[in-house]
Amino acid sequence: MNELVWIFVSALLINNFVLAYFLGLCPFLGVSGRLQTSFRLGLATVFVMLITALCSWFLNTYVLVHAPYLRLISFIVVIASTVQFIEMVIKKASPALFRALGIFLPLITTNCAILGLAIFATNKGYGFVEGMIYALGAGLGFTLALVLMAGLREESEMAEVPRLIRGTAMNLIIAGILSMAFTGFAGLFSGA
Repeated sequence: MNELVWIFVSALLINNFVLAYFLGLCPFLGVSGRLQTSFRLGLATVFVMLITALCSWFLNTYVLVHAPYLRLISFIVVIASTVQFIEMVIKKASPALFRALGIFLPLITTNCAILGLAIFATNKGYGFVEGMIYALGAGLGFTLALVLMAGLREESEMAEVPRLIRGTAMNLIIAGILSMAFTGFAGLFSGA
């Protein structure tokens, strides 16, 4: 049980895919303009990560035992299929959210954080339970990074910011500070 907690906390905070590995930066910088949109995209990404972890575990354990060279292409097919399914569901259930997410919803397919999850989980030799906990932690960590960035961006819009650093420069400064803050979690949990 202690190992599962460690896997979850590690994926959520210490080895956050966005702020430690710098994976998934396109949606992190592109969609994080509004809090509500960021949260919903984060939840969609969590769902895709969970399905990807399940499918990658199954493929790695039962299908690709003697053909590990097919792992990468198999993971890409699983991710693309899952994202296509989610896109259809969101378009039907919430057309406003579908329009708000715009191009970033289909771009979940090319989100390297999701592919990284599948590769990292199989390379670490995680079983089913460990892989699902890892995916949940990584997905919630991705959502946390999106929501934090969106909240800080919304606040910076209301603050008096020098003209020189408004916009992209300010967003990159915020991202750098968040990344440094999350790096500090590694020191807190190093003795655990």
